[in-house]
Amino acid sequence: MAKINDNYLKLPGSYLFSAIAKKVEDYSQKNPDKRIIKMGIGDVTRPLAPAVIEQMHKAVDEMGTFEGFHGYGPEQGYDFLRNKIVENDYLARGIKIDKNEVFVSDGAKSDCGNITDIFSIDNTVAVCDPVYPVYVDTNAMAGRAGDYKDDGHWSKLVYMNCLRENNFVPVIPSQKVDLIYLCFPNNPTGMAITKTELKKWVDYARENKAIILYDSAYEAFITQEDVPHSIFEVEGADECAIEFRSFSKTAGFTGTRCAYTVIPEKVKIDGVSLNSLWNRRQCTKFNGVSYVIQKAAEAVYSDEGKKQTKDTIAYYLKNAQIIREGLEKVGLEVYGGVNAPYIWAKTPDNIKSWDFFDILLDKANIVTTPGAGFGPSGEGYIRLTAFNTKENTTEAVERIKAVL
Repeated sequence: MAKINDNYLKLPGSYLFSAIAKKVEDYSQKNPDKRIIKMGIGDVTRPLAPAVIEQMHKAVDEMGTFEGFHGYGPEQGYDFLRNKIVENDYLARGIKIDKNEVFVSDGAKSDCGNITDIFSIDNTVAVCDPVYPVYVDTNAMAGRAGDYKDDGHWSKLVYMNCLRENNFVPVIPSQKVDLIYLCFPNNPTGMAITKTELKKWVDYARENKAIILYDSAYEAFITQEDVPHSIFEVEGADECAIEFRSFSKTAGFTGTRCAYTVIPEKVKIDGVSLNSLWNRRQCTKFNGVSYVIQKAAEAVYSDEGKKQTKDTIAYYLKNAQIIREGLEKVGLEVYGGVNAPYIWAKTPDNIKSWDFFDILLDKANIVTTPGAGFGPSGEGYIRLTAFNTKENTTEAVERIKAVL
């Protein structure tokens, strides 16, 4: 008799953003006359940069010729893209990374979850709270999280509370942990970490032989000089950290799917190279990102691509400013939106997150994300994204003001 992975049965309800989508769908069916503005899920709305589209068209034309056709590509990614990543995202910042330490993939979300394949189920995992649900759910699916408790915590996970009292920056655990998930600029709070603070985590990881899983999918939104774009800007991080990057939020690739993970050769456990293990995993379970998409990603690093991408990032950051300043004017306590496309807002009068979500959906026809969906410490907050048009963003803020 076949048996299922009963760890899946321990998962509470559905995935956060699926639950939100279902709520919004039900509301739309009951209220077809309402124009809903979505500021919940972190999906971009601006078109791909012209330089990217031009390169993609050329790649498609190549695929229609005998000389330019590409079948299976290297699972690690084509060298033309890996070299551009090394040159622009690392060497340009004084970071020594070799192309063989870069693995091109179809998404940082996928990699953040799949990376657990190379780690023992016995590892103790530390996550921020609130937290991007993928880190928690994928470890729960693997059996590394234990059992889900009534208070919203998992029995085997170590939670690092990110509260306004500590400026939403987690405190290093008092107990020894093995795997540490960090995301900066942070999803969902939008807050960032300084290089000095990040060094404390690297020092802890090296001293305790732990591995930091560093999600820097939003590094392109950083505006402050003391905020590192990569964990590898910190000395010693190349011995204890794995970094996840994405073209989704940086260059609008949410619908085309391209990202990459960096695993330095120095990162080892008991002398075993994690780079080699990940390479083995990818060669077995992944056939690589399509040639057309990788050529499109390469164009992000062209002079035109860089300028056009920066313009898009600036557009979203302006939206973030509109949201942040607008909510502050009506008396809401607001965080983020300076180094990230997310605004983390305290609900008024201690209203529960899902209740405030329902109020904004019903009264203002605005979709947000309830903070409680990111973990127990997210209760009493909502997350709003800047990934919409300026017109919709401005209108959404005015609607919220009218409700409050």
